[in-house]
Amino acid sequence: MRDFIDPEVVARLSAIPLDARLPMIGNVSGRHRSPTRGSSLEFSEYRKYVPGDDTRRLDWRTWGRTDRFYIREYEADTNLRLCLIVDVSGSMAYCPSGQKTGPDSKLDYARRLAGTLAWLAASQGDAVGLFCAGESFKREIPPRRSSTNLRHVLDEMGAMRAEGTTGLPDALHIAAEKIPQRALVVIISDLMMDPELLRSGFQHLRFRRHDVVVFHLMEKNEIDFDFDRPVRFVDLEGLPPMLIDPISIAKEYRKAVQTYLENIKTMTRDSAVDYRRVGLEQNYADVLAQFLLARKR
Repeated sequence: MRDFIDPEVVARLSAIPLDARLPMIGNVSGRHRSPTRGSSLEFSEYRKYVPGDDTRRLDWRTWGRTDRFYIREYEADTNLRLCLIVDVSGSMAYCPSGQKTGPDSKLDYARRLAGTLAWLAASQGDAVGLFCAGESFKREIPPRRSSTNLRHVLDEMGAMRAEGTTGLPDALHIAAEKIPQRALVVIISDLMMDPELLRSGFQHLRFRRHDVVVFHLMEKNEIDFDFDRPVRFVDLEGLPPMLIDPISIAKEYRKAVQTYLENIKTMTRDSAVDYRRVGLEQNYADVLAQFLLARKR
């Protein structure tokens, strides 16, 4: 266990399986649907017998009723590849308290989400991988099924630091090319960029038939802009600080944020991405429970 993984949360969530929305292609038997046919308890369909088919799969009751040979087919069950893409740009160091860094930052929240998901996936026999999307801090751990790989993933999560500009758009394309087969790709970021910069990356992942999920982290003040006196705003990704009277720009700011959020929703919907906006004030265990229950088969 690491300090960002709570054993009580893991125990609470372990009863809910982590499922993919799409059929997966794995290398061992597991609990997830596969696009191929094989041995399983879940019946798929009948098809006509053709020479060369295994006669042990003939449905003799159907033959008795119809005098025709039919094969019973079942969906094969396989394991899952969980690939976590975590944004480690400077804006992820933002804290609700207004400090540059702290234990309640966006990155810390992302670390708890990603670490718990990695632990749950590994516990049910699935492979886990990690991509860190930063300007200078870039790590790639291919998904594998082993306790050693899980330790490696959690060690890298503990070492993540939020700094520099984002490398998320590039990381999406790299992951799409380097993940060899269908996977559940979970992206955790504040998406502080033009939504159109992300569209091609999301579509690239979907073209590779990955099941894509986005946890969009935002803090309450980023949306409500609830300030009533002049404030000095500091850009965590390198631009100069600005002293602003919030009252004079609040209306236009809120309008711009709503337009941005609508564009994000439209873009993810068009790309068939499972989009989930998360407030830092929300309990991360409740966020994960809702996510897991929504995907339960």
